[in-house]
Amino acid sequence: MVLRAALAASFILLPIAAQAAQIGTCSGGNRAARQVTCIVDGDTGWERGVKWRMAGIDTPERGKRAACSAERRKSTEATKRLIQLMRGGYRLVKTGKTGKYGRVLVRVRLKDGRDAGQVLMREGLAQRWPNRGNPWC
Repeated sequence: MVLRAALAASFILLPIAAQAAQIGTCSGGNRAARQVTCIVDGDTGWERGVKWRMAGIDTPERGKRAACSAERRKSTEATKRLIQLMRGGYRLVKTGKTGKYGRVLVRVRLKDGRDAGQVLMREGLAQRWPNRGNPWC
């Protein structure tokens, strides 16, 4: 827990290019101890064992949390797209806030300067947060 707090406190990260190219979907448990870097879904991931969530956006829910099959499909699409965007290079910029579930809130800046959350919203794979309603069902 001390390690996690220390990492969260200094959470402006510049991953090396090889790490960005290898980013994929999360699997397995104990991610903090393993210090993994991976994507959970379209708006959540892990960076060197610290769980983060994109500030200001919401993407479709996965699995049992999805309200309909269309939302599950969009969730898969959003997750794959975020991975694709981040594989080109990125940095996480801490907003200075922590989310409802203790996740560090970040902006994902792509190598070309775009905000990944804004890209997902333009492509119909995310909506602003907080929001009302579920546009995917």
